[in-house]
Amino acid sequence: MVEAIWPYVLTLLIIGAQSVALLVSLLIVIAFLLLADRKIWAAVQMRRGPNVVGPFGLLQSFADLLKFVFKEVVIPAGANKGVFLLAPLVTCVLALSAWAVVPLADGWVIADINVGILYIFAISSLGVYGVIMGGWASNSKYPFLGALRSAAQMVSYEVSIGFVIITVLLCAGTLNLSGIVEAQNSNWGMLGWYFIPLFPMFVVFFVSALAETNRPPFDLPEAESELVAGFMVEYSSTPYLMFMLGEYVSIVLMCAMTSILFLGGWLPPFNIVPFTWIPGIGWFLIKVCFVFFMFAMVKAIVPRYRYDQLMRLGWKVFLPLSLFYVALTAGVLVAFDLAP
Repeated sequence: MVEAIWPYVLTLLIIGAQSVALLVSLLIVIAFLLLADRKIWAAVQMRRGPNVVGPFGLLQSFADLLKFVFKEVVIPAGANKGVFLLAPLVTCVLALSAWAVVPLADGWVIADINVGILYIFAISSLGVYGVIMGGWASNSKYPFLGALRSAAQMVSYEVSIGFVIITVLLCAGTLNLSGIVEAQNSNWGMLGWYFIPLFPMFVVFFVSALAETNRPPFDLPEAESELVAGFMVEYSSTPYLMFMLGEYVSIVLMCAMTSILFLGGWLPPFNIVPFTWIPGIGWFLIKVCFVFFMFAMVKAIVPRYRYDQLMRLGWKVFLPLSLFYVALTAGVLVAFDLAP
């Protein structure tokens, strides 16, 4: 009996150890990316940014963590306490669980499932429930308005993201994320990556990812000018920390998806030395950091959209453009017999 069960127990232990290693590494990387976000924003505005805690301010994110953890959790008297506390947990857990299928390098993935892209799309769609729950349970008009904005915004831009992903799937011929990266592997190096033939879709995906993760200039659900702090206005201490952690995990996930779908994932830009000396995980992290740098620069230099401009861009510009490019991509692949 024990010999029959042992292989399954061992498999579970290995998956558990891999998951813990991935989550710990991810949280440490996000701590430094959060610092980089603040430093880039400060540099654009000719400020220093965090520079006191640790050398060059490197420990600032960990100091913020301790500050949030030891603060008192304040729950509004009229709030639905159960849903109020469950909302940030839902947001954080869903954001972290999406990383189970993300390949960091060749073979470096916890669950290399054949429908990995659908899993990512489903998890990212569910993330809005945490925001809606938090806004509704707060029993206040500003969080509720922020939650409604977030729901409408995420639905609007997920449609465009779905069509962008379809264009990539048409070219790659697989729903497996590792297979999408391998489909971009060619003797021409980065000339085989999809950001060249699908450049308009690359731009649409990048801008839609900003809107999907409530990043500036699309941070209308938490706009301080009219909603104080949006759906998170009643939150403090650890629940607020979990909302912010879930948001940044989703941001880094979108950076990783941009790298996998359009920038070749772990592939080097050229299949020659010295580029091949850097391991795949190194190239993947470089690309993720590059896309995150673009996210940070957009936050620093682009003014916030009005809400009607945000909706017009999603429904009247991105949706027709992505639909047209799906038809164009399918037509070119069939006409020139390029379908994989």
